Amino acid sequence: MIKKKIFKYNFKKGNNDNDFYTNNTNIDAFHELLNNVNNKLIFLTGPKKSGKSLLSQIWLNKNHAIKYNRNFEYIIKSKQNVLIDNIENNLNEEEVFHIINHCNAYNLKILINSNYNIDELDISLPDLISRLKIFSFCIINKPDDDMLLNILTKLFVEKQFIINSNDIFKFIIRRSNRSYEEIINMVDKLDTLSMEKKRQLTIPLIKEIL
Repeated sequence: MIKKKIFKYNFKKGNNDNDFYTNNTNIDAFHELLNNVNNKLIFLTGPKKSGKSLLSQIWLNKNHAIKYNRNFEYIIKSKQNVLIDNIENNLNEEEVFHIINHCNAYNLKILINSNYNIDELDISLPDLISRLKIFSFCIINKPDDDMLLNILTKLFVEKQFIINSNDIFKFIIRRSNRSYEEIINMVDKLDTLSMEKKRQLTIPLIKEIL
């Protein structure tokens, strides 16, 4: 066995406020979603794998909302707050337009998240574009060194890597292009490579995939 957990990390998979790590890259979005009770219309954007869906799920639980998943008629009948997760992958323009109008009419909250800004979405319905532009706009930014360190620590614990030196973290962070998705994919590759070669995580091993 070449891997085992050698350090502790206070992370639990769940859907409450304490499960979401915050720092300067995402704290404004966190507070806007979870602490601004008067904000009814929110559009959350950020890079892939930046935690948008987790933060949105926390918002959903806190606001007793339901997720839009081609369940238009149920949403209209339920008169509950609504989450539209990854709108670019879940976009029926007419339905989303009517859901927004429905939430406005009944003073309900609606949260939409996306990897893209509103202007970057492929939307052809002008009325929907105009509705989206009245939303409060929240951003999760690219990860800084602190966030990258947190992500790496979490992922290394999940993969049960042996970490013998903090130089490993520094080496990866210095060479990162500030991408959540890249860091996650890189750790997956390291996990596969270390198992195939039966080697512990070292800087020479990391160099093999960079």
